[in-house]
Amino acid sequence: MKKHKGSLKEILFASTKLGLTSFGGPVAHLAYFKDEYVDRKKWLDDKTYADIIALCQFLPGPASSQVGIAIGMLRGGLLGGIVSFLGFTVPSILVLVFFALLYQSYDLGDAGFIQSLKVVAAAVVLHALIGLGKKLTPDTSRIAIAIAAASIMLLFPSAWMQIAIILGAGIIGLKLFARIANTKAEPFPVTFSKKAGAISLTILAGLLAILPILSRATDNMLLQLFDTFFRVGSLVFGGGHVVLPMIEREVVPTGWINSGDFLAGYGMAQAVPGPLFTFASYLGTMIEGISGAVVATIAIFLPSFLFLIAALPFLNELRKRAKFQGLLMGVNASVVGILLAAFYDPVFTSAITSNSDFALAAVLFVSLHFFKVPAWAVVLLGIGAGFVINLI
Repeated sequence: MKKHKGSLKEILFASTKLGLTSFGGPVAHLAYFKDEYVDRKKWLDDKTYADIIALCQFLPGPASSQVGIAIGMLRGGLLGGIVSFLGFTVPSILVLVFFALLYQSYDLGDAGFIQSLKVVAAAVVLHALIGLGKKLTPDTSRIAIAIAAASIMLLFPSAWMQIAIILGAGIIGLKLFARIANTKAEPFPVTFSKKAGAISLTILAGLLAILPILSRATDNMLLQLFDTFFRVGSLVFGGGHVVLPMIEREVVPTGWINSGDFLAGYGMAQAVPGPLFTFASYLGTMIEGISGAVVATIAIFLPSFLFLIAALPFLNELRKRAKFQGLLMGVNASVVGILLAAFYDPVFTSAITSNSDFALAAVLFVSLHFFKVPAWAVVLLGIGAGFVINLI
């Protein structure tokens, strides 16, 4: 994972490819990232990738986007994180802004390819789940944590339950695994200091305190948009699907957008690749045009950068401590369980609705898992095969 000349171009190319092909939501995104960054490019090992996922699960905001940003930061510094973010998010931003401008005559709600993309996501998530399971749950104790996490998540699905599961698994890991933890994990390069991390956290807290005061003291709509979306991006746990009701409470009752327009954008956001948080780009466009899209998008993702700059400088040091490694071992096992629950609901239940869906998913999974076909090619294969199946 050494930096080298041209790494920003590499990051931009890889992240843009993912931004164009990563359908299926945050769970699928983690699968695409593993396939591209860990398995194919070897930019980081499974252990480091798992630790980054665990860290991002603890932070508010879009976990999968934060994982992508963190990998970019480790590969190419702060600029690498920005480039990784742009590559992964700009494709869906452009589509959603265009849709917001033309949405009344732009109907993709019943398009057949959306179902094919769901099937692709099911195959990709299963492939990633098996890979992560082998690495993160190699013994009966961690398998038990994963199964318990999956069962609880399926019985009591909510963002707060997910946080409780992760915290509980961390405590269990602290008790069970600290004595067997490997404290010789290879350090990863962080180009910003702990002081920069403290400054970043201070900026975050300052903006959360000051923005509401400024937005109430002025009638500037762009400032009000920035305050609203920055607050949502700073305080929401659980990723894209959780942020939607929180945003709805901020923009619909205020009269900024009506519920019909809100739901139209939500439907389109489900059909594009990349992070669901780019729904903010659609809303910003609907409320205040292109300038609104820029402000809302920056505001909702800025907390992710500030949180990561604050956290990453400390992660290397913490990874050397047996108790923290034990905690991470428990958290990582619970993440496998949470992914297993998400694979069943909503990924499998919404994607596999017929025999042909199951057959296509099986072909795509075998292509990924055994024949090592790249994930972007599996997306194209899934769309093409789905089109043929619909004709038959």
